[in-house]
Amino acid sequence: MLPLSIRERAVFDQAVHFALGRIDANIPLFSKLFPAPASEKWIYSGIGNEDWTASFWTGMLWLAYELTSNEKYRQAAERHMPSYKQRVEERIAIDTHDLGFLYSLSAVAAYRITGSKEARDIALKAADLLAERYFAEAGIIQAWGDLSDPEQCGRMIIDCLMNLPLLYWAAEETGISRYAEMAKAHVKQSAAYLVRPDYTTYHTYYMDVETGAPKYGNTHQGYADDSCWARGQAWGIYGFMLSYGYTGDESLLMVSKSLADYFLERLPEDGIVYWDLIFMEGDEQEKDSSAAAIAVCGLLELAEHLPEGDLNKARYEQAARTMLLSLSESYTTKNGPASNGLLKHAVYNKPRGMGVNECTIWGDYFYVEALVRVLTTWRLYW
Repeated sequence: MLPLSIRERAVFDQAVHFALGRIDANIPLFSKLFPAPASEKWIYSGIGNEDWTASFWTGMLWLAYELTSNEKYRQAAERHMPSYKQRVEERIAIDTHDLGFLYSLSAVAAYRITGSKEARDIALKAADLLAERYFAEAGIIQAWGDLSDPEQCGRMIIDCLMNLPLLYWAAEETGISRYAEMAKAHVKQSAAYLVRPDYTTYHTYYMDVETGAPKYGNTHQGYADDSCWARGQAWGIYGFMLSYGYTGDESLLMVSKSLADYFLERLPEDGIVYWDLIFMEGDEQEKDSSAAAIAVCGLLELAEHLPEGDLNKARYEQAARTMLLSLSESYTTKNGPASNGLLKHAVYNKPRGMGVNECTIWGDYFYVEALVRVLTTWRLYW
């Protein structure tokens, strides 16, 4: 990694100090509950471990622990483990591929950091539940919904690339190759059908689970079926790189680079994308700071895997740092409004009016992960 400039070091150090202070203030609020996916008027309410987003708060606690070695963060993260255990054992809200998000940032992180056998067992149970969602003929993991519901059946979405590391990890831990084979099949289908020829991405794509035939792509959270949802493109940059890290498949590296190039071409002046990449400077649309934070992590992961002779290595790394500077200086709640979140100006689901121009808990998590990445040598939870 290129050395940080004096300005970068100062801004990122201050950003970490602010983030840790906000985490400290939130520990009493979310000792048993979890922040809602998005804030309301900049304030997160508390919910149970029932959404796809619970682990972003737990993941932030683990990041804080690794940054500081302060036991209060480890204790706060470990207080959540019984709820993750209960969720898999009682099959609470598990009709989702987001088991990867949920258990990579909680149980897998706990196991990697502390060696907890219980955390390992919980994560393996989650991997088994995720594997239940795999359709062999189509080679995909269904995103959400009843597997037998014809309206839901066969839907894969680009977000799922971030869930695959749970399966790769389970294969490494158990020696059972079928976990990894499912993940490899899914990422192959994602590259084939979610990525368009111009390296924009569909949010969703439907496959025939009986014949394996492709059906059609559309969107769930983007502006239009043929537009490019910004957060989805960011998931793609990062997610294809995570599979590359496990498989060494050079085609995935090339896909990630191409998605990154398109993303960077669509940056507004301040480096923070609009919620759909169809929009540019001058459009009366909201930015999505959470998409930017995810993209920063993806670009840093991409740059790390490129050889020293690749001219894109420094370009991706510097682009990531420039975006992170913009987030740190202009997009946090440090200078208002009153909030218990970190990153303002994020968008959850614009078409459905959910979490528009608010804090989102994944935006906060990936912002902290990005800071950890540029300030330390970090071993991924993914």
